Amino acid sequence: MHTNSPSIPADVAAHVLFHYGHDGGYQAGSFTTSLLTTIGMADPSNMDRLAAGFPEYVAAVTAIQYDPDGVARLEAIARGEVAA
Repeated sequence: MHTNSPSIPADVAAHVLFHYGHDGGYQAGSFTTSLLTTIGMADPSNMDRLAAGFPEYVAAVTAIQYDPDGVARLEAIARGEVAA
């Protein structure tokens, strides 16, 4: 699985929060919504492939799925309180 931690921009954090039903986000366009669904379902090998083209989205989805503090972190990024 992809282990680098690229910076997560506020808009990416907001898209991921919305996609996973959390406060503080807003809906992305149709391509990005499909991308988020794909990243969420990817196995480690395909996650690495997706990270090559969309590292910020993969980092944000990984945070929300696997990091116990991921939601709070993404909310803070989306609010502009911290940089990822």
